[in-house]
Amino acid sequence: MGEQPIFSTRAHVFQIDPATKRNWIPASKHALTVSYFYDATRNVYRIISVGGTKAIINSTITPNMTFTKTSQKFGQWADSRANTVYGLGFASEQHLSQFAEKFQEVKEAARLAREKSQDKTELTNPALNITSHQVLPSPIISSNGPGEDKLFRSQSADVEITTEKERLKKMLSEGSVSEVQWEAEFFSLQDNNNKLVAALHEANANVDQWKKQLAAYQEETETLRQRVAELESQGAQDSSSENNKEELSQTLEELELLIKAKDEEIQMLKNQKCGRWEAEGEREETLQKLQELETRNAELERRLHLAEQTLAETLAEREKIQNEVTKVAEIMDVKIFELSEIRQGLAKLVESN
Repeated sequence: MGEQPIFSTRAHVFQIDPATKRNWIPASKHALTVSYFYDATRNVYRIISVGGTKAIINSTITPNMTFTKTSQKFGQWADSRANTVYGLGFASEQHLSQFAEKFQEVKEAARLAREKSQDKTELTNPALNITSHQVLPSPIISSNGPGEDKLFRSQSADVEITTEKERLKKMLSEGSVSEVQWEAEFFSLQDNNNKLVAALHEANANVDQWKKQLAAYQEETETLRQRVAELESQGAQDSSSENNKEELSQTLEELELLIKAKDEEIQMLKNQKCGRWEAEGEREETLQKLQELETRNAELERRLHLAEQTLAETLAEREKIQNEVTKVAEIMDVKIFELSEIRQGLAKLVESN
């Protein structure tokens, strides 16, 4: 059956800088789908995240791994096999808690799977139950003859088995990455399908509403036509009265205009169905422009506040300078008056001499 996804979420993926071992390096510009996968054939759990055609996270969970919450929305774990540390930034604390709980659950399952595998290996391989003080006899290999030929054949078989294992591992790895890519594409298509189904339900609901309105308008139109027929029959019976004919003609014209207006309204409702998606796009664009205007308005208000503060400081400084100038002018007036009195005293003194 291969690997099957058991839990998925979205998060921003980071890897530790291999040079500094301190800084985080973002693995992508946007949030990616991060999934837990279970391989029933090999009894292995993995965390996988694919960006484009590249597997960004391919971490096999072992019982000695630990997922650590470093903040309210960020967590990390170390993978000794990949020789790196992965970090995930979530949109909310709830998503982080769900991922951490799933990590602990999968870690415990991996531990139980390893213990079960070890027990099974011990039962199927009696040679592993030999105690430490028992020593198995080693085969005696002569330098010539059949013993040397057997050793050569054994080494060749080991090399072939190792090569075959490496080839199988590579094929399994490539198959897993391809399967993960298909799974990610499947999740994306499923999400788009859900959105389309929701939009289709909403459109069907609108169509039903428009059908009801159309039926109501048709019923009202039929009523108006019956009224027109009644008025025409009354006009035929009362053909001698010219005033009644004029009133009937006017009423008939009004009714025809009303029917035409109703038909135009029905056509407008039909056109609204086609222009609904365009209106959504215009609405989003308008909201974006409104946000930009609010940002600019906040910046202008901040500048205005700074300008008002600077103006107030300038006016206060100017008033202070004017007060100082006034004080200096008063002092100068006093000094000038004193000099004038001294001058007059000197003049009188000179005249007396």
